[in-house]
Amino acid sequence: MTGRKHVLSILVENKPGVLTRIAGLFARRGFNIDTLTVGPTDDDQISRVTLTVDGALHPIDQVTKQLHKLINVLKIRDLEPADTVARELALFKVAADGTARAEVLQICEIFRGKVVDVGKRSIIIEITGTTDKVAAFERMVRPFGLIEMMRTGEIAIARGRQET
Repeated sequence: MTGRKHVLSILVENKPGVLTRIAGLFARRGFNIDTLTVGPTDDDQISRVTLTVDGALHPIDQVTKQLHKLINVLKIRDLEPADTVARELALFKVAADGTARAEVLQICEIFRGKVVDVGKRSIIIEITGTTDKVAAFERMVRPFGLIEMMRTGEIAIARGRQET
C-alpha cells in the first residue's frame, strides 16, 4: 500500500448501469473516489472511466481485483505518474469589479487561462492543467472573492505508444 494518489483508467462496455456498479463497489467497501470522469473512446461501444483514489487510505490491489470481477469492465490500468499525462479543466467565477478586475485578468494571463464570460461584477475564467496548477490558480483568485468553481476531475493518458 502506497501513499500516492492512484489514477485508474478503466475501459468498460458502454452499457447502462456500469458506472452504478463501479461506484457501488467503492461505496460498499467504504472507499472514497476523489475524482471521477467518464467519456467515450474511439470505439462507441466502449467508454473510459478515469478515477482517482488515495492509495494511503485504500489498498489499490484490492480495488482493482474487485473491479475486474464486475460485469462490463474490460480493462483496468493503474497509471504511473511518470508515464502519464494528466489534465483537469476548471471554471472559476471570480468577483472582479473596479481595480480588482485588472489584477484578476493579470493572474489569468500568468496561468494561461481563458476568459469565457465577463459581467459587470464578475469574470468566468477557464483553466486547464495539472491538478496542482488548478489548485494554485484557486489560491490566487480566492482573495478577490471566489463566487463559484467547477472542476472536471482528472483525465489521464499514458505516454508513448502504450495504450491506456
